[in-house]
Order: sequence, then structure tokens, then C-alpha cells
Amino acid sequence: MATIDYEAEYNNRARVPEYVDIFARWAGDAELYRDERLQSGHAELGLSYGDTPRQFIDLFLPDSGEAAPLALFIHGGYWRSLDPSLFSHMARGMNAGGVAVAVVGYDLCPIVTIADIVEQIRRACVFLWQRFGRRMLICGYSAGGHLAAAMVATDWHALYPKLPADLVPAGFAISGIFDLTPLLKTSVNQDARLDDAEARRLSPLFWPVAAGRVFDACVGGLESSEFKRQAQTIVETWRQRGAVTRYQEIADANHFTVADILSDPNSAVAARLVELARAIKP
Repeated sequence: MATIDYEAEYNNRARVPEYVDIFARWAGDAELYRDERLQSGHAELGLSYGDTPRQFIDLFLPDSGEAAPLALFIHGGYWRSLDPSLFSHMARGMNAGGVAVAVVGYDLCPIVTIADIVEQIRRACVFLWQRFGRRMLICGYSAGGHLAAAMVATDWHALYPKLPADLVPAGFAISGIFDLTPLLKTSVNQDARLDDAEARRLSPLFWPVAAGRVFDACVGGLESSEFKRQAQTIVETWRQRGAVTRYQEIADANHFTVADILSDPNSAVAARLVELARAIKP
């Protein structure tokens, strides 16, 4: 059996050297979208949900306003880089379908741990519940996909007894990592600082998930075999535990261009996200 080169499998910037140009395009598109929604009165930026500067939410409302179904989007960057402002335009597809989208920020490794980030995203969900009184869809990209799965599998009653047990009944992960143990063999762990036990403890793949939870995992067709395996494995494993799951590959998309589907109102993924958000009872 061939030995897996985990660094090559998980180092997406090395696999896609044009990522610099992609990030520049995202920054421009995100700024234009923020301006557009601000001018129309359908955006609130910098809503603080925690006690550090990066714990904030940029809220993008559809034309129908605050009564819309709600989704939380979590950005990627291996828990150690990037900023919510790079992803504002990822709300466009869902906004066009009548869904409010909260784009959340969080502190980064190695200043905090991945466990800390999981707790921060949970607090962001609580903040949105307090603001809207609505259950929500979670959508995450890359490291955000890991965090999205963690929210779907969270035992909300155990942490916050006054919240609905199904605060997050559905999630959608794009190019997520659900088993963190392979990262122990990569340069990512220089900042993540995981050991074997912590990597397993923070891997949603190994968590129980309530029956009936909905979870989609998609990945780019040009991504590494490990990213495809990660998505396929959580879909199969969680389905066996009673969740309703779906796997999808996006043809001709790499780890970065796969996120572009969120900004396209005409994409099948945007339509699926709108469908999932609308199916959630308030």
C-alpha cells in the first residue's frame, strides 16, 4: 500500500499556486458586494458577538428583510488565516434566494486553539438566536466546513438549556476537513498544535449526531484525494448514525474556485442552500 504524502494532499496553496490571484478577485468582489448591500440598506457590518476584535458578524439581508430564513457562513483558512471581509460576496447566492446570511469572523491559531474557535462559533450562533429567534443553516468553506459540521453535531441543550436542541438542524460544508488526525503529519499543525487525542476530540467525524440532522458535503472535482475522502467519509458515517446526508463533486473546481458557487445565484449549490434554509422551521 502506497504511503500518503499528507503535506501534498492538504497543502492547497502549493497545489493551486494561482490562489493569490483568486484571493485578489475575491477581495474586489467582496468589497463591491458590501457596498451594494450597504447602499440598499440591507447590510450591517461589524456586529460584535464576543470580546475580541475578530469576533464579529457581517450581516447581509435579502430584499425581504430580517424575517427571512437565516444562514451562517464560516470562512476558511485552516483556522489560521484569512478574514470575513474576503468572503462577503459569498452571501450573494443565498441573498438572491431570500435568505439572510451572517458572515462570521473568529480568532486564529496559534493565538487561540481550534477548540477555542469551535466555542466562538457556538457563541455566534447564540448571538444570532438572540437577535432573530430563528434556527439556522450553517454553511462553511474549508476549515469553515469543519466548524459547520461541529455546529450541526453540537448538543445545544447540554451547553445552553434554554436554546432549542435543533438550533442548527442543517449544514453544508464545502471542502471541509472532518477528521483532523491527518493534519498531524502536515505543516498546518505548526499553528494548530494538535496532539493525537485533541485531533480526534475535535473531529466531528467521531461525534454523535442527532437523527434527522441534514448535512451536505461537496468538494471540487480537481481537489486532492484526501479532501474527497474526507467529504465522502463523513457523509457515509453520519448517514449510518441517522443523519440525512449528501455528497457532491463540483466539476473542474479546485479548492479555491469551488467556493465561487456560493456567489452565483444561478448555481445548483446556491439553490440547494436556499432549499435547506427555507426548510428550517423558525
